[in-house]
Amino acid sequence: MNDTILMSAGMKILVEHLGLVEAERFVYLMNREPFDYTEWHNTLFEGMSVREISAVAMELQRKMKEDIHSV
Repeated sequence: MNDTILMSAGMKILVEHLGLVEAERFVYLMNREPFDYTEWHNTLFEGMSVREISAVAMELQRKMKEDIHSV
């Protein structure tokens, strides 16, 4: 997936789940705030079992495939 498709799919998911205004607000906040990817990544799955992480990943992959095919 190239960067343009990834950004388009990401924005579509944000808008669908947050609404246009909140999606734009989220993007603004992400750009405004200093973001430590390593710290975020280290705590992202904290307290989740491997099965729970796998279920979240499979659902995300399913949704992304649906979104890509509907673009």
